Amino acid sequence: MTLPTSASAALFERARSVTPGGVNSPVRAFNAVGGTPRFIRSAQGAWLTDADGNRYVDLICSWGPMLLGHAHPEVLAEVNAAVLRGTSYGTPTEPEVELAEEIVRRTTAEKVRFVSSGTEATMSAIRLARGFTGRDVVVKFAGNYHGHVDALLASAGSGLATFAVPGTPGVPASATDLTLVLPYNDRAAVTAAFAEHGPRIAALIVEAVPGNMGIVPPEPGFHAFLAETCRAAGALFVLDEVMTGFRATAQGGWGLTGAVEGWTPDLVTFGKVMGGGFPAAAFGGRADVMSHLSPEGNVYQAGTLSGNPIATTAGLATLRRATDEVYAHLDAAATTISDAASAALTAAGVPHRVQSAGTMFSIFFRDGEVKNFADASAQDEKAYAAFFHAMLEQGVYLPPSAYEVWFVSAAHDDEAVAHVLAALPKAAQAAAAVGGN
Repeated sequence: MTLPTSASAALFERARSVTPGGVNSPVRAFNAVGGTPRFIRSAQGAWLTDADGNRYVDLICSWGPMLLGHAHPEVLAEVNAAVLRGTSYGTPTEPEVELAEEIVRRTTAEKVRFVSSGTEATMSAIRLARGFTGRDVVVKFAGNYHGHVDALLASAGSGLATFAVPGTPGVPASATDLTLVLPYNDRAAVTAAFAEHGPRIAALIVEAVPGNMGIVPPEPGFHAFLAETCRAAGALFVLDEVMTGFRATAQGGWGLTGAVEGWTPDLVTFGKVMGGGFPAAAFGGRADVMSHLSPEGNVYQAGTLSGNPIATTAGLATLRRATDEVYAHLDAAATTISDAASAALTAAGVPHRVQSAGTMFSIFFRDGEVKNFADASAQDEKAYAAFFHAMLEQGVYLPPSAYEVWFVSAAHDDEAVAHVLAALPKAAQAAAAVGGN
């Protein structure tokens, strides 16, 4: 049982007086599950320690980046050495060249450009696609999240091939009236959209494995179909690997689909793991497309802190240690935890569905396969909130939303996994007590 959270509560009150909602990214506020967010003071390996001294097994891993675990000693040593050389130069550096070479070696991208966030990566990829094709329409899928770019924070219009409407206040209609939002895993909707708007479509963007509505894998051949549809129409196929890149597998989400089906994206976006926990992201792809970027081409993109030497050092140190053995460990830990969670929920009579993508998984509190955003939305959020808090009270930190992915790290050893497994039965009973209410 964790101790009272007086320090976290006090910090939350202070934060709310100077920061909207008291947080700098909405999901951290616990609005989806209720209660007081925990303010984390430190992290080591698989464990978080909050401001009150409570310890938790971490199953969000900074939403994916901490592939090796927190405060990995060898990564810290390289980062500390880089800090002593200076934190930012505003010039080209050797670590950014080395990290770019490592990304190119591991992925389908022939050239990459660094930015500072996943949102910036997708925004820049869309701009490049429009500049390269001379077209303006972008296709995306409901439930796929590509950062808070205005054009991609869009909700579906009134028909399958109609243009989108703004998905949040502050996004003008003019920012989304060139965006088509389609149901995920729906080939007929894609065919209809390209039949009506094909000559105007610059790009179709999709998560390599959608994870921002929970894990919703593409149906077999769906992404191959998207790649071929784009090729036939002269549009670019943009694969968003901000979450999945170097996380789902060593080759990202593409390793589960494109590597098997024999297709490659025209552009791809990266983030999270490639920064080793620092703010870093990238977009890349075909050399002929990337050559349209300034200063080589006329599509402008820039960033003062892009390729920051500390972030690129951390990312390179992480990727160089992301070995086959690390991914095997992640697979084993994720399987053990997801299987045990499913068994506990089944024993408690809680409807649920486990879905995975390589080392990533999520649990939907509903019966039946989840194929799209509508399916994901039809789950029992109250049951998840009860489950979440029961796990938190027992020292396990889950995503504070029913629509997020669970992550493990190479530091999730037998002790950490056993701690999670011991907490599951009580949490499943808590979910059963409120399920359907």
